[in-house]
Amino acid sequence: MNYTDIEYEVRGSAAIITLNRPETLNALTYHTLREIRSAVDLSVDDPDVVGIIFTGKGRGFSSGLDAQVLASVTIGEESGNASTRQDNELPGLFSYLLEVPKPVITAMNGIAAGGGLILALMSDIRFASSDAAITTVFLKRGLIAEHGSSWILPRLVGTGRALDLLWASDKVSAEEALALGLVDRVSDPEALIDDAVAYIDKLAVTSAPAAIAATKKLVYDHLGVGFREALIEADKVQNEFVAKPDAKEGAMALIEKRAPNFERLGKSID
Repeated sequence: MNYTDIEYEVRGSAAIITLNRPETLNALTYHTLREIRSAVDLSVDDPDVVGIIFTGKGRGFSSGLDAQVLASVTIGEESGNASTRQDNELPGLFSYLLEVPKPVITAMNGIAAGGGLILALMSDIRFASSDAAITTVFLKRGLIAEHGSSWILPRLVGTGRALDLLWASDKVSAEEALALGLVDRVSDPEALIDDAVAYIDKLAVTSAPAAIAATKKLVYDHLGVGFREALIEADKVQNEFVAKPDAKEGAMALIEKRAPNFERLGKSID
């Protein structure tokens, strides 16, 4: 697959999707958004890929939506039917990542702002280089907390801190973001991608991909339900998994003191 705005490679068990517009600090155009979606679909279909990693080329992860995209949304400067493109491509932005049946990691190198931050927030786990920084920036553009940020931020950091991040749009360092719960791991810049790949490779050896997918679905589905409803649903899914080959393989691997050999997820797996 030939891409212009991103780079795609498989390293170990990880698909690495690199935003490749460094001259714009990896600003996101409509074309970029379509290429990202295509690469994610490619990753999901590949049984050799256990997890997906997003990162950026150059000195930053992403400055957010490209100025021309913002213009098309606000004053209709981009050619084409701006309102139709906005309706089709912008609402929800990267929310589909929550339904991807594989772990999604964003490895933030440098600044993650606006729509770039949304990409990170809609990932399952966030790694950051020690020189990374985060800012919401929406209100500075006369916009609101959009594309799911008003939903995910309070769940990560609490209501007050979420409002502070959104209202003030202050730049938050990697260490501050770690303390807040916005990122999960901080790495040295030169080790960032290696650390993310190592995490996916570890999952490939230790965890059943089908169980990873089911657990991810349960976690996100249960964010909006009560404890008892979540417990009943989890028990139902667990009973289904007990009867699957992965459960037998996990038990045999434990008895035989070896690494398990779980089935991979992809087009070749039903």
